[in-house]
Amino acid sequence: MAPVKVTKICCIGAGYVGGPTCAVIALKCPQIRVTIVDLNQARIDAWNSADFKLPIYEPGLVEVVKEARGRNLFFSTDVDTAIREAELIFVSVNTPTKKSGVGAGFSADLTYVESATRRIAAVATSSKIVVEKSTVPCRTAESMRTILEANSKPGTRFDILSNPEFLAEGTAINDLFRPDRVLIGSLQTQEGKDACASLTDVYANWVPRERILTVGLWSSELSKLAANAMLAQRISSINALSAICEATGANIDEVSNAIGYDSRIGPKFLRASVGFGGSCFQKDILNLVYLSESLHLPQVAAYWRQVVEMNEYQKSRFSKTVVDTLFNTITGKHIAVLGFAFKADTGDTRESAAITLIRDFLSERAYVTIYDPKVEEAQIWLDLSEACPSMPLETIKKQVTIVHSALEACKQKEAIVVATEWKEFTEIDWETVYAQMSKPAFVFDGRLILDAEKLRKIGFTVKVIGRGQRV
Repeated sequence: MAPVKVTKICCIGAGYVGGPTCAVIALKCPQIRVTIVDLNQARIDAWNSADFKLPIYEPGLVEVVKEARGRNLFFSTDVDTAIREAELIFVSVNTPTKKSGVGAGFSADLTYVESATRRIAAVATSSKIVVEKSTVPCRTAESMRTILEANSKPGTRFDILSNPEFLAEGTAINDLFRPDRVLIGSLQTQEGKDACASLTDVYANWVPRERILTVGLWSSELSKLAANAMLAQRISSINALSAICEATGANIDEVSNAIGYDSRIGPKFLRASVGFGGSCFQKDILNLVYLSESLHLPQVAAYWRQVVEMNEYQKSRFSKTVVDTLFNTITGKHIAVLGFAFKADTGDTRESAAITLIRDFLSERAYVTIYDPKVEEAQIWLDLSEACPSMPLETIKKQVTIVHSALEACKQKEAIVVATEWKEFTEIDWETVYAQMSKPAFVFDGRLILDAEKLRKIGFTVKVIGRGQRV
């Protein structure tokens, strides 16, 4: 049987992965009708908003949506019609870490994947290629195939593909335009290879075919977890070295620059910081830990768990540095936290280091003022409520203030903590800030973005991650 020519695509899930990915597919493939569906009416309304106030912030995304929306890109809550009409369906729903039950705190919660799969089986009246786009544990495709085959109507067949995303938030559109590789996993049957060829033909509209890698289903699923685990491991490795630098008087910037010149190592992901965040790194490593334990590989599980433990240590080490430097107490003191997103150029706060820092400051009964240029106030309150379950929101609001500029955040504070590497924080008028602060005035740079010497000349006491200068 020849590969199906795809003319209609449905994407279930209008979030950080499904939205940008399928918007770019629509832009690059004007001959294919792409419908992104979600049960969340408010999210779909935002995607359809006349002023293009999209539900996620990603540089370049608005321009993509402007060009394709209404032409061959559509956003809808009518999931069933989109499933029925499409030849190819991306399943791009959330797979958070389980909070209860077997594997709680480690394994992925596949509730949304399963419900999407069951919906496809219930609604589909013709054969479909179903593409697993969400980050999932190994062999999830097997579960999806079992559900689809058990519930399929006569004359319909389902071919499952794994097509993990390798996007970095903040550069997702560029990553989609010029990917390092597109990975497609399929069963190594003729039908599986035909389905793989159908999806390959979609991507080949703009991605060179030599960059489209076709592999086995299980290799594809594991490759996604492995890629994120390896990247997170590099961050934890450099952060571990930053602690040694602080203790010895070495400079982590100089160390990472020196080792990055080694062509076997390379310079990427060697920037020390207050810790990694985001929706993928921690979740995928914990998935790998759970997988290793379930396969009776305890040493492998312990190895990967240490990457996450080092990340938690880095965050707690940084908040302890703040307390120790402010004369061993921050009770009743006013601290500005600049940045709440897990990194610059995104509004995503999942696993953000800022949340952990602020939680620690609140537990010490400090007053915290937060500024982030992209994160919505409602999201900040939600994240802090989840991070501090023993504190009612009213209590949190007595200790936390959210403001709309960096200068306003810094006014009359004892200390400033840089938690996200937004470019605008390097352009602050620090002399004005110093004039309006309590003295001595402290700056804690958790992202290595500030000119520490310049700040010291103004009068600040500056602490930088990975630099061994005593206060």
